[in-house]
This record gives sequence, C-alpha cells and structure tokens, in this order.
Amino acid sequence: MSIQRFHIGPRMSQMVVHKDTVYLAGQVADEPTPDVERQTIQILAQIDALLAEAGSDKSKLLSATIYLADIASFGAMNKAWDAWVDPANPPARATVEAKLAAPQYLVEIQVTAAK
Repeated sequence: MSIQRFHIGPRMSQMVVHKDTVYLAGQVADEPTPDVERQTIQILAQIDALLAEAGSDKSKLLSATIYLADIASFGAMNKAWDAWVDPANPPARATVEAKLAAPQYLVEIQVTAAK
C-alpha cells in the first residue's frame, strides 16, 4: 500500500495521497487579512497548488468542508468560492461556523479530491 505525505510538519502533513485519493489538511490564509473573501481567495490558490502537486485539480474535488469564524460571512466566502469552483464538477460540501486556531483566521477549507 502506497501512502505519500507532502509538506510534513511535526503535527501533520499538508497533503496525503493514498491510491487515487488526495486528502488536504485544512488550509488557512498565508497572509490573513480582515476580509473573508480575500482570505478565501488565498486559500483556494493554495488548494490549486497542492492539488497540482499531487497530479489533480479542482475539477476532481470529491468533498469540501469550510469552517467560518462567523457564519454571517457565508455570502462573502461564497462569492470567492463561486468564482473558483468548477461549475460542471462541484464537490459535496458542508459549511459550518467554528472557532478557528487563531483570531486572524476567518476561514479554513479542507478538501478531498481524486487524482
């Protein structure tokens, strides 16, 4: 059984590939701004880069879980998401309000994709 781990840290890997499935850790903005839409755009760019590294792309997304520090920002996050997601291949998705790891993070996105 082949398991590949990418960008391994002391606590977690940013991405794990098992067979033809790509699992990403929850992604947060590298340069958090006080704007949910901009943080979402940054995160989606990170997801694009990680999926490309694994030989996949957003058209192969299977599922996404989006965590918002404030569910009232749902519309702002969706504005960025809707501009990014492949409309012919949207994943199964859940969005929840959650307390995130640090107050500067307003959104965190975790995805699973096929290769």
